[in-house]
Amino acid sequence: MRYIPNSPEERGEMLKEIGLSSADELFRSIPEDIRLNRALNVTEPLAESEIIAAFEEMAARNTATVKPSFLGAGVYSHYSPTIVDHLIQRSEFFTSYTPYQPEISQGTLQYIFEFQTLVAQLTAMEVANASMYDGSTAMAEAYLMAQRVTRRDKVVVLDSVHPEYREVARTYTQHGDLEIVTAGFDPASGVGGDLAALDDKTAALVVQSPNFFGCVEDLTSLAAKAHEVGALLVVVVTEAISLGLLKAPGACDADIVVGEGQSWGIPASFGGPHVGFFATRDKFIRQMPGRLCGVAYDKNGNRGFTLTLSTREQHIRREKATSNICTNQGLIALAATIYMEAMGKKGLQEVAEQNAQKAAYAKKQIASIDGYSIPFSAPTFNEFVVRGPKPATEVLESVREAGVIGGLALSKYYSGRDNEFLVCVTETSSKANIDKLVAALL
Repeated sequence: MRYIPNSPEERGEMLKEIGLSSADELFRSIPEDIRLNRALNVTEPLAESEIIAAFEEMAARNTATVKPSFLGAGVYSHYSPTIVDHLIQRSEFFTSYTPYQPEISQGTLQYIFEFQTLVAQLTAMEVANASMYDGSTAMAEAYLMAQRVTRRDKVVVLDSVHPEYREVARTYTQHGDLEIVTAGFDPASGVGGDLAALDDKTAALVVQSPNFFGCVEDLTSLAAKAHEVGALLVVVVTEAISLGLLKAPGACDADIVVGEGQSWGIPASFGGPHVGFFATRDKFIRQMPGRLCGVAYDKNGNRGFTLTLSTREQHIRREKATSNICTNQGLIALAATIYMEAMGKKGLQEVAEQNAQKAAYAKKQIASIDGYSIPFSAPTFNEFVVRGPKPATEVLESVREAGVIGGLALSKYYSGRDNEFLVCVTETSSKANIDKLVAALL
């Protein structure tokens, strides 16, 4: 009872006040057959030394991943300068909480502002926020924002957008009145596709670039097609390093740019925590979800930072809220900010160029192997699809036995593509490891 401040008598009084006889009645809306009707499978209380020993024993079961890996598909292996991890462990950053009181949270607010500024610059958009959990929930929020802006209830999303992002968006919006239509991609190029579903009822066309297959989309053309019917173009970026080399979505007339910032100095960490980003045009700023940090000046002209246009229901009336997404992933956003600042414009460009060059080498070498080909003709960044002579699951298992994690079988997400797999090459992939992958495929 040490963690429950109310005595049994006080809890009894509260239950009586709301007309209940026991705390169990608070959960009567939960069906009996899915309730846990047994004690939790946890140990009895342990001493601190015993807990440490138990965790050390569990940690010893882990084995380091020393095999060269060519997995990508939304989570990428990139080198992070040591300064990133060093700085985020400073106590003023590591223990900071949501900056509800701006007068004592200026440092936190400033790095949130810097994160927003860097995202806006890289995407060539006018405004960015700092409140997204990850890329998938950012995309889902873009669906809802497009619905609010256009007052239309239909979203057309290309089938080449990350399948798991699309699944998150469906889950996120399933209880609303939004219709989601999936448009097929061009089977020859791997980009674009059948946009017949675009009409005057469409709120947004959603496209990923580089897409799930690593292919670079013609965003300018897609923007024109979306705008012809009065829809917005939402661009999703899962590989943020690509922004260091490819033309920014904002320069291609995108209306909303969302994505995953894991590539900016954030480790894979078994899938999270990562950090999403969200940028848009200034004219849509009041429909943007989450938090926005802004600059303010006092009567003496001194600069300060504060949360502004926080359109969450925690801050304003529910009927006026644009969303209830409630994190800025503060520490992760700080790590991304330090990474971008440490790398600088030239550093980001160089990393992006290394990704593209090494991937091009790997693609050329694999395509030269008898029985292997590259099925899509569109330009790629650091990922590409390979078609093999037999099911990809068999190929990848054989490669794994040779000491290499070769990629991702597309059959997991796309039927009819049993022989195809996705390969990712980043700046951390040495020529020797690429050659090892090629040798394992022979």
